Amino acid sequence: MNMKKRILFAGLLLLLTLSTFAATPVTSGKTNAQKIVEAIHNPKTDYVVVVSHRGDWRDYPENSIPAIESIIRMGVDVMELDLKLTADSVLVLCHDGTIDRTTTGKGRVSDVTYDYIKNCFLKTGHNCPTKYKMPTLKEALAVCKDRIVVNIDQGYQYYDLVMAITEELGVTEQILIKGKKPVDFVDAQAKKYKHAMMYMPIIDINKPSGQELFRQYMDKKIVPLAYEVCWQQETPEVRKCMKDILAQGSKIWVNTLWGSLCGGEEAGIYDDYAFEHGAEVYQKVLDFGTSIIQTDRPELLISYLKKIGRHD
Repeated sequence: MNMKKRILFAGLLLLLTLSTFAATPVTSGKTNAQKIVEAIHNPKTDYVVVVSHRGDWRDYPENSIPAIESIIRMGVDVMELDLKLTADSVLVLCHDGTIDRTTTGKGRVSDVTYDYIKNCFLKTGHNCPTKYKMPTLKEALAVCKDRIVVNIDQGYQYYDLVMAITEELGVTEQILIKGKKPVDFVDAQAKKYKHAMMYMPIIDINKPSGQELFRQYMDKKIVPLAYEVCWQQETPEVRKCMKDILAQGSKIWVNTLWGSLCGGEEAGIYDDYAFEHGAEVYQKVLDFGTSIIQTDRPELLISYLKKIGRHD
């Protein structure tokens, strides 16, 4: 090979090498779930965490494995699920007290065995049977591990059983659990374990019980990661609550699932209103200082947040 050919060959090799490195994404070594957990812990980030209510229940049965896989593909940050305990002490993903609405079976979850549930098929929101089965919490968490944060909504009463499963799978720190228990009760529960699930109080700020729970946190100067704030109508107490949360250095979680959770139908900041009138409706939610939104329209919400640079 003459000198010109050698120089040309070396140049081509260098270009190929550089292009290969350029095409290789630089990763931090963190899992997707860890990145989401960091965003939840960071009160200063502009990133808005998107929570999908019972997964992608429009295309798959609610609280099912396919519903979880679908929202992971969408880029959702948190899978919200509900738990029930069978007669033989198996935690399964189910919102209702019975399996009548969501499966081809009948009966209260607490009265039937897991073997019975395994022989039932999940139904879609339109009441059509599918080929899918109701998952256990362990099966669902195995799918979610390292990929997406999990919010256990209905399930605080099963705290010890949940912890046994999350510790076995090594996913405790990517689990978020919520409740309305008094501050001291929650603190004592968490201290029983080496690792802690993320915890978030639910504040119904229009109700005396919600106002009292919020006062407990303020008076004791306890700063949770976030508060789930629900209100039926916007009052001075609602605005003050939001301001106090932000001043405390915590985050605000708002449910846009339906109007009764975020100001009433007339406020027009819920999912179906956004679907009918445009995703810009979600800006009204963000104007409260909200940085975590639970939605039944995850694709619509994510699309809007990406447009305004809040979900990159």
